[in-house]
Amino acid sequence: MYRYKSEGALLLMTLIWGATFAIIKNALQDASPMVFISLRFTLAALILLPFVKKIFKQSNLAELKGGLILGVIYFIGFALQTIGLNFTTATKSGFITGTFVIFTPILQIFIEKRMPTRANIIGTFLVVLGLIFLSSKGESLFNVFTEIGSGFNIGDFFTLLCAIFFALYIVYVDIISKKFDYMPLTFIQITVTGIGGILSAMALGAFDLEPTRFAFTGNLLGAILYTSILATVLTTIIQTKYQKAVTPTKAGIIFSFEPIFAAAIAFFMLNETMSSFGIIGCLFIFAGLLVTELLDKSRA
Repeated sequence: MYRYKSEGALLLMTLIWGATFAIIKNALQDASPMVFISLRFTLAALILLPFVKKIFKQSNLAELKGGLILGVIYFIGFALQTIGLNFTTATKSGFITGTFVIFTPILQIFIEKRMPTRANIIGTFLVVLGLIFLSSKGESLFNVFTEIGSGFNIGDFFTLLCAIFFALYIVYVDIISKKFDYMPLTFIQITVTGIGGILSAMALGAFDLEPTRFAFTGNLLGAILYTSILATVLTTIIQTKYQKAVTPTKAGIIFSFEPIFAAAIAFFMLNETMSSFGIIGCLFIFAGLLVTELLDKSRA
């Protein structure tokens, strides 16, 4: 039952993530990427601080090192994704970020020396196929596959790198979260990301690589509150606490629902419509999760 509870928690986390693409895209009109990351994760760290002060008295060097490793990977992934959003659309960002489902089982093999189950492999293939259909705007089956890679820009490249780091993060959460208390790990990750954002904003501004932009607006405030409280504090706690009950590849498949949720939220909030191929893509992703749920005998 704990395994199913964990999978449900990860699915809830994915739903919360699904709304962030459009929210952050709009927020970047009022703040530069590193400034936004600084504000988002610094606020999240301050929110968590009162709850972890006592726990830190029992922390050891190994726990701090584990949190630091997760924090550095976490920061690089979010930095690349946020910078990428500055140059690409929220829809493309959601799709390309979803490709971490491809990299997760590969990294799991090399880092954990553990092969994904046959059900995981089949599920991953179905999800990748679903992501291709979900991102398609073509009007024929031929166009679905021929348009892959068309219009690929620097923002898409940064987002692809982000997907690799998110896959790396999923694997290391599986390794590290089994050894230590999830609350200190969560706080360290978020704090490292906030500090990384501050230092990066200062460095990029000093060398004129990224103009520092900040305009305090209701739009930016709403984005910071949503991403700090729900999409950072809550989701990081959920992932660090519950992912250890799910294999990295299975977790990646659950997280691949993110672009589906993003598209659904965009439909209700922005009246954006989904093509018939997009609906087919959703069905493929759902089938991928169903295959791993029904056929995967692993309880790791």
